[in-house]
Amino acid sequence: MKEIALPTTNFAENAVMTASRVSAVSWCIALNIYQKGEQRIMMKMENEMNVNVPLEVVKASEIEPKEVKWLWYPYIPFGKVTLLQGDPGDGKSKLMLSIAALLSKGEALPFTDEETEPMTIIYQTTEDDADDTVVPRFNSAGGNGENLIFIKEDEKSLSFGDNRIREAIEMYHAKLLILDPMSSYIGENCSMNNANETRAEFNHLITVAKNTGCAIVIIAHMNKMRDTNPLYRTNGSIDIAGAARSILAITRTPNKEAPTERYLVQIKSNLAPTGSAILFEVSEKGVDFISEMEMTAEEAFQSLAPKMGRPNDKEIKAKEFLLEMLKDGEMLSSDCEEKLEAAGFRKSTIKKAKKNAGVISRKKGFLWYWSLPMGDIPRE
Repeated sequence: MKEIALPTTNFAENAVMTASRVSAVSWCIALNIYQKGEQRIMMKMENEMNVNVPLEVVKASEIEPKEVKWLWYPYIPFGKVTLLQGDPGDGKSKLMLSIAALLSKGEALPFTDEETEPMTIIYQTTEDDADDTVVPRFNSAGGNGENLIFIKEDEKSLSFGDNRIREAIEMYHAKLLILDPMSSYIGENCSMNNANETRAEFNHLITVAKNTGCAIVIIAHMNKMRDTNPLYRTNGSIDIAGAARSILAITRTPNKEAPTERYLVQIKSNLAPTGSAILFEVSEKGVDFISEMEMTAEEAFQSLAPKMGRPNDKEIKAKEFLLEMLKDGEMLSSDCEEKLEAAGFRKSTIKKAKKNAGVISRKKGFLWYWSLPMGDIPRE
């Protein structure tokens, strides 16, 4: 039998080499197409940037001034973006759920007297589940579940520029939108440390807030730079702090005997005088608001706040000022407040002094008057 010699060429090796050459050629062709595509995109962007836009101007006299409206004066304005920040576990989410519970029933917010119509609130969070955490906390705070809604994110996660945010606000006439936390909603392709990217993302929310009148509160974690101004503890680019019209912050108190006590302070206020600090306590049912306090954000974060349980010197002096001012009889409340503020007392101090002095408020016609109880009028 004649032997047949097998070919010495390795077919498999040839096939691999041929495939490699084809792949290399295909890659080069694809790269060339991609680069040309990139060039076309860049040229298109340049052309769009160079399009001449007709000049339009408007005079200040043609603009109708509008008064800023408030959800919670001076902390949360309507139609604007507010930032609430703090360290993990300090009670940011519980605080906002407690506020949402009050709004859902139309009840007055802490240290205000104005009740409103029940409001619809949109609450979005990626840190807690609605069924076992958010709703139970909201219910514990006494909220009306008919007025708390969630945008479903099963198919697609929300971001600042998502059209569903505006649609939900308009459809349900929501007055407050809460996004918790910022890092989950600013957009997966946005670097929080990039000023241009963060500003562009925030502009989406700013526009929605302006056009709908809805108050938007974004909850955020603070960075770890503890030895600095609280304003600069905003996580990410400083443009994030620049975009918010109001920035609130939560920090723990120095009271070691009450580890659940917190201070809520306003570290930025573009639209009104800075609000008083608020002492509150985190509880199982949510948040218990205790009192307003006269302190700065820096003092709160540096644990320089006055000791609790007794009035400070300014409160005592304000009370004495009030007693002296009202000893001869009632006065217009506006005149009293004006004189107290002229004497250097803040609104939170005036409010406490009024309470400590037992001042009585009475309305006559359209005006309010302050007076002392007869037994408390100082005698000569």
